[in-house]
Amino acid sequence: MEHQKVLDEYRRQIKRLKQTIENLRKDVRKAWKWCEEAYEDALKELNAQMKDLEHALKKAKRMRFAAEQRRDQALSEVAGLRRENSELKDQLEKTEGQNKKLLAQLNRDYENSSIPSSQSRNRRKISNNRERTGRKPGAQPGHAHHGRKKQEATQTVHLPAPKIVAEDPDFKKTKKIITKQLVSIEMILHVTEYQADVYRNSKTGEKVHAAFPAGVVDDVNYDGSIKSLLFLLNTDCAVSIDKSQRFLSDLTGGKLKISRGMINKLCREFSSKTETERKKIFADLLSCPVLHTDCTNARVNGESAYVFVCASSDEEKVLYFAREKKGHEGVKGTVTEDFRGILVHDHEITFYRYGSAHQECLAHVERYLKDSMENESSLTWNRRMRELLQRMIHYRKEHTGEASLDAQTVAGFETEYQEILDKAKEEYKRNEPSPYYREGYNLYRRMQEYKTEHLLFLHDMRVPTTNNTAERCLRDYKRKQTFAMTFRSLESIEELCHSKGVLLEVRKNNPNIYTAVMEIFNRRYGA
Repeated sequence: MEHQKVLDEYRRQIKRLKQTIENLRKDVRKAWKWCEEAYEDALKELNAQMKDLEHALKKAKRMRFAAEQRRDQALSEVAGLRRENSELKDQLEKTEGQNKKLLAQLNRDYENSSIPSSQSRNRRKISNNRERTGRKPGAQPGHAHHGRKKQEATQTVHLPAPKIVAEDPDFKKTKKIITKQLVSIEMILHVTEYQADVYRNSKTGEKVHAAFPAGVVDDVNYDGSIKSLLFLLNTDCAVSIDKSQRFLSDLTGGKLKISRGMINKLCREFSSKTETERKKIFADLLSCPVLHTDCTNARVNGESAYVFVCASSDEEKVLYFAREKKGHEGVKGTVTEDFRGILVHDHEITFYRYGSAHQECLAHVERYLKDSMENESSLTWNRRMRELLQRMIHYRKEHTGEASLDAQTVAGFETEYQEILDKAKEEYKRNEPSPYYREGYNLYRRMQEYKTEHLLFLHDMRVPTTNNTAERCLRDYKRKQTFAMTFRSLESIEELCHSKGVLLEVRKNNPNIYTAVMEIFNRRYGA
């Protein structure tokens, strides 16, 4: 019974448990159903959200694609703008460089380049540094009188007494006589006609006559007086052939009309009759310790040619040479080719192959430094170097005539020279030279490479600081070239060069160049 009670109790428990399990199962089924409903609702909601998200994603993708397209377009535009900006920047730099180069060329004159003052466009008024005294121009009280030189009278005219003297007996004649001269000139045409009787041999028919004097060959001949006048007008005074012809015709009242061909040939005749003088000048130039040399452009039938000049420091000896080309071919046959002394020139590289030593023309260097100062104002080396050159030249002039300069002072100049070049190197590293203006940088490199040739004048008192001697000699030829514009042949320039070199010699050795040239024209050929 107890066991039965236990079993019944267990059975009741089992029944309750089964009932509990059944209830739980019902709850589970309800929960599962709720979960399924919740899941379906969540899934529906999720699907709806997914659809919304997919829609939003598609919209975002479309927006992103559009944004990417806009970005790519913007990047493309930016790249284009950058390229355009870069091109504009390059173009601006190029334009600025070209403007700088053109301004540098436009502002160049005789003060900052090799352009002669006669061709300078920007001519400035030369300032007068003298202080105003308030006195009138002309003779000053207390100064010695410098009157015109009186000539020997060829005719004397005694003026009659004025009318007031004849009417008033109180006027008495004194011993004082006032003389005033009226000087005039006239051209007298002197013609000597030689006549020779002709004799005929009655047997042989041979005809003979007396020999005419030397130089009397043609029916009409002109002596050295006429040739000298025309030659000096055309060659030395740079008067045109037509004007020289007309001038002589006017002087003689139209009686003497020399052909242009004859006037043109006077240089050839003078050149052929002065070959001995040229050879002597050539030999004298070879023996000079210092030789100035330079060359300039010439024109032959519209094409380029060149004229070389070789001159001594005192300009006592000068020779000109006409050449078709520059360089070593142009130097061939000139004094420079065989010269063994010191050459002074304007940094013509060709000349460095000749002579034993060289001196650069510092006048040109000063001008180039001034050009650098005007176009590279941010640099300091150019201004310092120009001031140093001026101080060195001034110091050299103060000690003209001395055997040598103070060694310590010269060493100080050389040290400062090198310091300035080192400063130039440093400045050009910081400020790279423009491709459109490199003259300043090239000058710095040249002064560094040819330091000895720039400072030779400090070590040898015979060496001048400039090549102005050769410049002045070439200026004489350039006046003729400017007037003639072009020559017909190189031989014409050669004859002119031969004549000009001898003319300078004749002028220095003779008080009257006209008579000296006349004697040369009166020479016989080969004399």
